[in-house]
Amino acid sequence: MTVETDKLESRAGAMPSTWTRRGLTSGASWIACADAQTQAQFLNDLDEGELLALPFLFEFWALDHQLPPEGDWRTWVIMGGRGAGKTRAGAEWVRSKVEGSRPLDAGACSRVALVGETIEQVREVMIFGDSGILACSPPDRRPDWEATRKRLVWPNGSIATVHTAHDPEGLRGPQFDAAWVDELAKWKRGQEAWDQLQFALRLGERPQVCVTTTPRNVDVLKALLAAPSTVTTHAPTEANAANLAGSFLEEVRARYRGTRLGRQELDGVLLADAEGALWTSALLEAGRLREAPDLDRIVVGLDPATTSGAGSDECGIVAVGAQTKGSPQDWRAVVLADCTVQGATPNGWAQAAIAAMTRYGADRLVAEVNQGGQLVSEVLRQVDPLVSLKTVHAARGKVARAEPVAALYEQGRVSHLPGLDALEDQMCLMTARGYEGKGSPDRVDALVWALHELMIEPASQWRSPGVRSL
Repeated sequence: MTVETDKLESRAGAMPSTWTRRGLTSGASWIACADAQTQAQFLNDLDEGELLALPFLFEFWALDHQLPPEGDWRTWVIMGGRGAGKTRAGAEWVRSKVEGSRPLDAGACSRVALVGETIEQVREVMIFGDSGILACSPPDRRPDWEATRKRLVWPNGSIATVHTAHDPEGLRGPQFDAAWVDELAKWKRGQEAWDQLQFALRLGERPQVCVTTTPRNVDVLKALLAAPSTVTTHAPTEANAANLAGSFLEEVRARYRGTRLGRQELDGVLLADAEGALWTSALLEAGRLREAPDLDRIVVGLDPATTSGAGSDECGIVAVGAQTKGSPQDWRAVVLADCTVQGATPNGWAQAAIAAMTRYGADRLVAEVNQGGQLVSEVLRQVDPLVSLKTVHAARGKVARAEPVAALYEQGRVSHLPGLDALEDQMCLMTARGYEGKGSPDRVDALVWALHELMIEPASQWRSPGVRSL
C-alpha cells in the first residue's frame, strides 16, 4: 500500500510514505489538539487511499518512547511499565526494517530473528498479539505465518524466524541483519541466549536489535544498558493511558503505589540491588503493609547534615513505630515515613525533624551527633526546648550498625508502608563491603538509629538484666 503525502506535507510538514525517514512525530497529538473545524478539514482532505493508510502510519500515532533514537547504535532498549506500548513499538520497528516503499520493494533488512522466552510467547505476543506484527501490518504488506517452519514471510521476500531463550543453541547457525527481543529481563537463560544472538547478527552493514522489556535487576540487562552501543527509551504505564482501561490504571496504582513492585512494573524503573546487599527488593516487598497497625512506641531517627546548600548531603529523617508487648521475639516494627530533607540549613532540618515527631506522634527523637556534636542538640532545642531527645555517637562503622537491623528484616519483624522509594533504594545498595551508591546513606543511618532505639537496645537489656541498686 502506498500513500500520497502531498496534502499532508502541505499542512503539517513532511509525512513520509515509508518508515525509513523521520517525519511528522505524533501527528495524532497534533490533530487531537486542533479545533473541530481543523480536524474535519484534515480528514475531509484525505482521499480514500490516504484514509486507508493512515491507521498504519505509525510515526503519525507513535509516542516519543516508541520511536527509535537517531544515531549509530547497535541495540535499542525500550524499557517501560506494563502496557506502556513496548510490544507495539517492537512490532512497528520490525516493519520499518523489512518493508520497502511499496509492498514488493526490498526493505533495509531481510532476515530477522524474533526471540522470546518460549515459542508460545513469541507466537501469541510478538506475532499474533493485539499489538503484534500481524495486527500492525496493512493487508498488502501482511506477512504469511508458516507454522511448520516457525517463520513469517513478507510479500517482498523478507523472513522473520522464531527463536527462544530456552534453546540458545537454536541461534547457532542462522544469521540475521536485525532482531527483536522481547522481555529479555525475565529469561532464565538470558545471558547465554543473548550471547548466541550476538554471534548470529552478522548480515548487512549495520545489524541492529530492538529489546522490549519490563526492567528487572538481572546482570544481562544491566550489562546491556551499560554498553556504549546501547540507546534507551523509557515510559511508565500512564504514557499509554489512552489505550488502556481506566479501571486498570486506577486499580493497579491504588494497589501498588509507593511499592518497589509498582516502580518496576508500572514506572518501568530498573531497581538496583547491589551484589551482597544487606537488603533486597524481594525482602522489602515481602514485608509490605498497606496501613500501620496499632503501635506502642514511635520514634524518629535523625542523621543531621553538617552543611547546607544544593550540593550538601541529605539530612536523614525516618519515622518508625513498634509493637513491643511480650518477649522481644514477638516485637514488630513498621517504618512509617521518610521525611528526609536535602540542602536544608540547621534550623531547616531541625524543624523538619520536630514536624515529623508531631505528625506521627513520636515520643522520642534519636539524633546522631558524630559530626555536629553539641550543635545538634542546641539547634533542636532552639526549635523545641521540650523535645524528647536522645543523642547517640557512632562508635562502629555503618555496616556494623546496619547488620543487626538487616537481621530483623530477615526474621520478618520489620515492615514498610508505601512511599519509601528513596530509602529503599539506599537500603538495597548497602552491602557488607559498605555503601555502593553515591554520597552517604543518610536515610539508612536514620532508619538504623530508630530501629536500634525501638528494638535492638531494649532486647539486649531484656536478655541481660542488670542488678537493681538502691
